[in-house]
Amino acid sequence: MDLKNKIESLLFISHKPLSVGELAKLSDGERSAVESVIAELTAEYQDRSAGLEIINLEDKYQMAVRPENSQVVSKLLNTEMSGELTRPSLETLTIVAYRGPLSKAELELIRGINCSLILRNLLIRGLIEARDDKEKGAIVYQITFEFLKHLGLGSVVELPEFEKLNRNNNLEKLLQGLVSGTAEQEIKEEIKDSLF
Repeated sequence: MDLKNKIESLLFISHKPLSVGELAKLSDGERSAVESVIAELTAEYQDRSAGLEIINLEDKYQMAVRPENSQVVSKLLNTEMSGELTRPSLETLTIVAYRGPLSKAELELIRGINCSLILRNLLIRGLIEARDDKEKGAIVYQITFEFLKHLGLGSVVELPEFEKLNRNNNLEKLLQGLVSGTAEQEIKEEIKDSLF
């Protein structure tokens, strides 16, 4: 895959602005080449009057909806915000509630699937939030006060069987990479059964 495709994919999927340095590191590209690609992509989106554009502030870039499309996008977001959560969204939210804060990689290890769009939807709804974790060197996700208010809870420890599910030894082994193969699949099934 060429650098241009990598940068476009990263900008599309990221829920936060990315710096040139971050883009270069993630794409294994040179900083100057990344800057050139961003300029090229920005011009392409502008020239063809695309529904998306690349915006920047200082050294950070993000893909965004063109302002003239904001009303139609708002209709969709309002529908997403007011509609019921899907089963995959509920599973993801439950794992974040019981095990958070955890990184996208840890979450995907537990669920076994890509969680990018699910995380985006939960972020939009205000049920989870993202923050940088210096210790893990990654963005981690955790529930919000809005989530607690929605459930009428004063604290996350008021969730049913919180202590048991928050300190699951098999899950710890899975996250630390101490199991693989059949054992990994069995642990994932056990976790799903206990949470859902």
